[in-house]
Amino acid sequence: MIQSVNSVPAFDIKQQYETIEAEVSAAVLEVLASGRYIGGPLVESFEQQFAAYHGVTHCIACNSGTDALFLALRALEIGVGDEVITTPFTFVATAEVISAVGAKPIFVDIENTTFNIDLQQVAAAITPKTKAIIPVHLFGQPVDMTALMAIAQSHNLAVIEDCAQSTGATWGDAKVGSIGHIGCFSFYPTKNLGGCGDGGAITTNDAAIAAKLRVLKEHGQKNRYYYEEVGVNSRLDALQAAILQIKLRHLDTWNNQRRAIATYYQQFLSQVPGIIAPQEVAGGLSVWNQYTIRISSQGRNGSSNTYRDTVRSQLQERGVSTMVYYPHPLHLQPVYQHLGYQPGQLPVVEQACHEVLSLPMFPELAQPQQDQVIYALKDCLA
Repeated sequence: MIQSVNSVPAFDIKQQYETIEAEVSAAVLEVLASGRYIGGPLVESFEQQFAAYHGVTHCIACNSGTDALFLALRALEIGVGDEVITTPFTFVATAEVISAVGAKPIFVDIENTTFNIDLQQVAAAITPKTKAIIPVHLFGQPVDMTALMAIAQSHNLAVIEDCAQSTGATWGDAKVGSIGHIGCFSFYPTKNLGGCGDGGAITTNDAAIAAKLRVLKEHGQKNRYYYEEVGVNSRLDALQAAILQIKLRHLDTWNNQRRAIATYYQQFLSQVPGIIAPQEVAGGLSVWNQYTIRISSQGRNGSSNTYRDTVRSQLQERGVSTMVYYPHPLHLQPVYQHLGYQPGQLPVVEQACHEVLSLPMFPELAQPQQDQVIYALKDCLA
């Protein structure tokens, strides 16, 4: 067994901060001195830059990725009696916002190789009550948006892209978040473009939707103290906007570093027995928010999740930290028991939850650390 005196974290946001510390410190002090902490020119400037980066006409900054999804559904007037199709293999926010507006989440299974929503099952799940589809570009891997938009257009459905883990990813020549009717982003600190706290943004090319989003996120007011509908308080702080402007300039470089790490992992892990390595789909360019393998239990004693967790513990003993995204599918969670899904109904996602393991992945992950991850994993599986 290979022992290491060094530890490899699953992610390390402190290293990234250290590379831009001087820029960030100056920007933060400037905001503090200005007295403009909510809204203002810094937030507007960031919105313009983020929209330009994605090739869209409108960006609306908000408080979080969850709020971005919630506001998108509100802007499309989706509510009680409506159905929204999405994946059960994602963070709960994707589904909870559907419930929060009074609509019903319809879960369909995922693809075996990408972890993304199975488009054949999307088409089969459409009913007269279906109003929208929320594809999740999971782990930075884009969904086949050409096929998805064709399905949506043929049934007159809205597409809300959940881009929380995929800022900078592309499908064809277009950035994710610019292809559907609305794109929703998270700036949680561990995302590819992460702030120093919560934050989010919504992108669209529809001027009417953009105008409605701006009203909804400001308590439902277009003019001060004149309320047109029930809204929420969902604003991006000027401090976060200042930091995100700096980080946006570095995003492509950081994403390229993630791709290089993924390629290196792929080179050494794709043929290792017991591992199913993630596959990048032709036509898309992943930004590898996570590098998630599957630990197969085939031919071994015990259930797959028990074996995966055993490997994870052994990696920790060798100084390698990992994460499990996600251990339990949403359709079988207690909060969605009332929907009536049964174990075995969505078999691909249920199996994935037992097998997935996310290896260390962040732009500053050094090659010796990558080697340590690879050798430790091979040692555990041997």
